[in-house]
Amino acid sequence: MQRSAILLLMSLLIVGCSNTEPGQDTETPADMQTGGTPDAGADTGQDTPDSSAEADMAKEEDPDSGTPVDMFEEEEELRPNVQANQQPNAQNQQPAFPEQTRAPQPAEPTTLTKEVLVDGLEIPWGIAPLPDGRLLVTERTGRLRLVSADGSLGEPLGGVPDVVDSGQGGLLDVAISPSFAEDRLVFLSYSEARGDEGSAPSVGRATLSSDDSQLEGWEVIYRQKPARRSGRHYGSRLAFDPSGALFITFGDRGDSFEDAQSPFNGIGAVVRILPDGSIPQDNPFVNGNEGDPAVWSWGHRNIQSATIGLDGALWTVEHGARGGDELNRPDPGVNHGWPIISYGIDYSGRPIGEGLTQQEGMAQPVYFWDPVIAPSGMATYTGELFDTWQGDLLIGGLQSEGVVRLKLRDGKVYTEEWIPMGARVRSLAIANDGAVLVGTDAGEIVALRPE
Repeated sequence: MQRSAILLLMSLLIVGCSNTEPGQDTETPADMQTGGTPDAGADTGQDTPDSSAEADMAKEEDPDSGTPVDMFEEEEELRPNVQANQQPNAQNQQPAFPEQTRAPQPAEPTTLTKEVLVDGLEIPWGIAPLPDGRLLVTERTGRLRLVSADGSLGEPLGGVPDVVDSGQGGLLDVAISPSFAEDRLVFLSYSEARGDEGSAPSVGRATLSSDDSQLEGWEVIYRQKPARRSGRHYGSRLAFDPSGALFITFGDRGDSFEDAQSPFNGIGAVVRILPDGSIPQDNPFVNGNEGDPAVWSWGHRNIQSATIGLDGALWTVEHGARGGDELNRPDPGVNHGWPIISYGIDYSGRPIGEGLTQQEGMAQPVYFWDPVIAPSGMATYTGELFDTWQGDLLIGGLQSEGVVRLKLRDGKVYTEEWIPMGARVRSLAIANDGAVLVGTDAGEIVALRPE
């Protein structure tokens, strides 16, 4: 059968689908993840009222899936997508191109071992492997911990900034300087109190002391503005690009959608700065005339996954509402459309805005999920243990309670595999020995290795 015929058949099947299963989009306990508490007003594209907070706090802690796609190369005998039997929330939406959702699974499932390296953590939001094999781990409650190579958990480090431990806020991501062996610089993202204005995500840096007991010389290098009273959609992943510049992802804060459509603030945006907080001269709005000099891309909902691919480019995954989690490769100066265009639907069951999925001047996602996976930590596999995974994108799933592995081909998703973890996956990193490190809301860091 010709590929075009397959695509036509699958498109007809998609149109006939219906869905009754609600989804969510934030960070809330498991008891809020089975139903769809309406998010009133979100379909208008206007500010979401406070009454929507519970629904939203259930997906970035709870989620959904996508729409069937073609089987790429028949001779590989790839398996149907892991969500093939799930109906999309947005029944009438079609992907912009065939490989944009519900890619097939690899022909053979991955067999691996799972070793618990450490437990007893409280929501390990970020993991940063050190050159000597130890790990720096953030706990969302506000602690930064060192984990030794044998899994021993050290006492909380001193010198960590105060955080707003509420809603989706707290101590969030951690990254080390590309030249950590020389400068011992540690970078943290966190929700910072901003007085009567509420809170907002900030990023700072400090030096890890010679005895590894504390951070010294803490300084804030970037603050998202304006602050909000919402406790949602902080974003806050950190990733250094090959030039040494630092990408920071920010959410739309869940209460002021229109701000995500402005390149003149950090709301719903990717920001790119130098390690000292200054602006790289190759940023798209460096002169400040068409956007904030720090802004790289905008029109994002809530990016909680970020990594640098083998191509040196930034890859991100952001939360949708009921459906519409997006894999993007944000290019400089590009509007990604939220909330004007989006896949999926509002928590209320109504369309988001006018229900548009495409509009001139707004970038399409490389891939999307409906129902959602509720993305969190992310890594590009660069180790040597999994020889067929080189360059694959690994994405933590809160709702999906596993690791989503995407293999790319020609800039599109070729296969999608889910590795179940039995718990909400919060953070991901690649250990020095090539193991995949998975931090879960069960308080564990698990090492995945080939069987």
